Amino acid sequence: MERIELEDRPIREASFQMLFPFSLTADCHGKMRESLLDEGFVPFRLDDMAQQDAYYGPNHRVSHRNMERYYLPFTNHVLFPHEHHPEGFQRMSKKLDLRAALHMRHFEAPFDIYSVDVVLCPFDTGFITLRVGLAKASPTLTEAIEFAERLRALQNAKDEDEAPWVACRGEAYAEVQDFIFKAIVPHTVQYLDRTPMDGAYFEKLPYLIDERMYVIAYYAFPEDARIGLTDRYRAARLDGMDEEGRPYISASHLPYIEQYCRDTGFDRWAPDTYYMTEESCFCCLTTLPEDQAARVANKMYGEYYYGLLLNLFHRIVLLKLSNAYSRVRLERTPAQTEVLIRAITTFSAKYDFLEVVSQSQGREIFVQIRRMYGNDELFEDVKMTLTDLYKYQENATSKRSSYLLTVLTIYTVISGIYGMNQVIDDLEGPIRWGNMGGYSFFQWLALIVILSGLIVAFLLTGNILWKWGRDLVKRLRGYSGSIR
Repeated sequence: MERIELEDRPIREASFQMLFPFSLTADCHGKMRESLLDEGFVPFRLDDMAQQDAYYGPNHRVSHRNMERYYLPFTNHVLFPHEHHPEGFQRMSKKLDLRAALHMRHFEAPFDIYSVDVVLCPFDTGFITLRVGLAKASPTLTEAIEFAERLRALQNAKDEDEAPWVACRGEAYAEVQDFIFKAIVPHTVQYLDRTPMDGAYFEKLPYLIDERMYVIAYYAFPEDARIGLTDRYRAARLDGMDEEGRPYISASHLPYIEQYCRDTGFDRWAPDTYYMTEESCFCCLTTLPEDQAARVANKMYGEYYYGLLLNLFHRIVLLKLSNAYSRVRLERTPAQTEVLIRAITTFSAKYDFLEVVSQSQGREIFVQIRRMYGNDELFEDVKMTLTDLYKYQENATSKRSSYLLTVLTIYTVISGIYGMNQVIDDLEGPIRWGNMGGYSFFQWLALIVILSGLIVAFLLTGNILWKWGRDLVKRLRGYSGSIR
């Protein structure tokens, strides 16, 4: 087999944002938000300029003014709502400035935890974002990638002698998920929806797609370095170390690597800066001078962070809608069908934006991420689902109307022919109960039909009023797209 020689390059800086998507229990946004406020989280607001350099480490800041101009206005009201609103992204941030260490088989990696975000989104979804920077002296690209690959694994899938563990504030955490949900965001697990985990053997948390976090990585190389093809491939694939602790690459065919980098890379600013998009990683590699590289890193914390967040939200909601349709198709309950139609229509109208970014380079990166996740194909499938649901609802409504018309016709005929001629006189004024003892079979039939018809009419009226009131409450509250 052809072997590719790898050069382990030193880097100036390695910083990461780890995104963990989760599913929330229904109607718990308010309670979870209050819990986060009690833990010291602060609502993120674009007009709060003090937050521009509060969460991104000592050398980075995000310009709120530039970030607002970067996205189109109809996107801003979803990404940056002015107030607590269930139809927007409710970002809650907390500055931490903690030092921790990830102990791995081949080396120990100290890292700084700058801040943590909890983003509450519509459709009962959310994200936890952990911002960290590798604090190891003179790290190499291999060590940085290995650190990211190990830290993003919430549960240990390795043997005990290879399983990493985290040390922070004198405490040891056997798994990364224990570290996050005990040391970083305690009291959060109670709000997570565990329904998808029914029947699971090993998983402990309700992951929506994978048991690993998504990685936004930034690697700054020395100015005189050259970013090679294998460097880009390994950074995107998160290929760190092999079992012997040597640099590892998961491919050996150079034309394949070249084709992969062409398909997943964005090289508009090559050879100084490259962006790579993968299903589990979005990374930037740059050799720009420190002042210019800092501006690139700031975009990774700001504009590009929200671009990835929005694409992940689209993908997760589309998968949830597809999963909900599979259940509705089996059960075929009118209430579930109506909820799913409303959810798909709401997502299509309010959240599935094709034109999101106002700047050309940002639009290209956003489209690249969207294409990598296959969101367009997923959305086309969901639109076909909506068409099928409308057809089913139309047929079901037609059948129910036909049945109801048949029943009402029977009631009208029997009540009109028999009731008006045989029973109605005894029901006028004071009811003559004594006359009923001598009723014939047809008179009793007419009386029963009249009384049951009144009951049916009252029940139908009550049902219509209940549905009308339920829809009115939904409109007043604002539909946030709760699906199960």
